[in-house]
Amino acid sequence: MGASETMGSNKGRDGAIGQTVSSENAPPSAETSTGADLVMIRLLMGVYWFDEALQSALKAAGWPPISRTQSLLFTNIAAGEHRPARLAANLGVSRQSMSQMLAALAARGYVRVEPDPHDRRAQIVTFGGQVGPLRAAASTVLRDLETELRARIGEEAFQALLMGLEAVWGDTPRVVAPPAG
Repeated sequence: MGASETMGSNKGRDGAIGQTVSSENAPPSAETSTGADLVMIRLLMGVYWFDEALQSALKAAGWPPISRTQSLLFTNIAAGEHRPARLAANLGVSRQSMSQMLAALAARGYVRVEPDPHDRRAQIVTFGGQVGPLRAAASTVLRDLETELRARIGEEAFQALLMGLEAVWGDTPRVVAPPAG
């Protein structure tokens, strides 16, 4: 990936997506930045890059469509999150929306929602029996995308990316935002 490219999108002098920026341009100041230079935005663009390619590959192979929210739900379950309330919070949806999505996915056999054996008030979400082939296909596509990313950005940058993502980031920090108004 060249100095003027970023994960399928180009950023402009003002940081806007869809325009070109060169390595000669100074980084935007805090007063003029649109935020496109922030790590969080870059991480999110990476998630979109992976998910859009994943969705496209699965669709081309004839798999039933799943939404980005469903894709991110599966990712959260695979990462070890199993409580509906935490899944809803992680995806930024209401508990009611999460309940509806889980019911629809359970009807397709993609997830199971069962009582938590340790807390009768809570439920546990796990993968259902019908999702195995879809998970295997998605895993293959994601590994191929990692290979593609490694080829595009180079081995050194890829390993540095992995090291940064695998590092212990610690608890969520508490920072002070500038006052409103």
